[in-house]
Amino acid sequence: MKSARMLVLSLLALIPMWAMGESEKPPEVGIVEKLGQTLPLDAEVYDGNGHLVSLRSVLSKPAILTFVYYRCPGICTPLLTELSRMVEKVDLEPGVDYQLITIGFDYRETPDLALEKQENYLSAIARPVPPGAWRFFTADSATVMRLTGAAGFYFKPDGKDWIHAGVLIFLSPDGKITRYINGIQYLPFDIKMALIEASEGRTGPTIAKVLKFCYSYDPDSRTYVFDFLRVGMALTLLLVGIFVVVFILLPRRKQAEREAVHG
Repeated sequence: MKSARMLVLSLLALIPMWAMGESEKPPEVGIVEKLGQTLPLDAEVYDGNGHLVSLRSVLSKPAILTFVYYRCPGICTPLLTELSRMVEKVDLEPGVDYQLITIGFDYRETPDLALEKQENYLSAIARPVPPGAWRFFTADSATVMRLTGAAGFYFKPDGKDWIHAGVLIFLSPDGKITRYINGIQYLPFDIKMALIEASEGRTGPTIAKVLKFCYSYDPDSRTYVFDFLRVGMALTLLLVGIFVVVFILLPRRKQAEREAVHG
């Protein structure tokens, strides 16, 4: 019964706060999107071996950041399991094209528990994942509040447990927040597009640039949709260019060549 109650409360917390508009006071529980803001990279977290490392030293690629607590009886396990499934399905290489960072927001949890979770999830992924591609951390209460506040992730205690939302937060290599995907179920295409956005400023393959041009993020449906207007305008400009070349420039060039021959 307790697990079911926690699950229901956590699912209610999945409702994002993007529709609340500007508010001076943050919500008790939920997500307030802070797109374009940069996380405090000097913040230090504990790795699985209990060593303090700065977020700056951890972040080197476009990243998917998740906030969980490791003993969660609610949505944390489904969220991380679904993220593991996305790692298998997304046609980008973890540790090469992107990385994953999971931070436990329950300051009472220890690094060895984070390491245990890290090993469990990595071993469950069917494709090879290089060491360091997905790392699990813990932090003290001050650092937790600093990082979650900067990311717009709000939660509250419920006895020994916590009520919180489930969300993937996408970061650029310099720590800038580029996208949120709320909930605990995802589409591989949405994950890929969000990672492409997060890699802004880095040279990507041509296909990634084409995808980014053809698809845009729809805040209403909170997914990526084909941008008919943008693609239509590009095709129109292409057709106009072809018309100008075929029916104006080429005839003029041929006329000039004939005049030069007979002149």
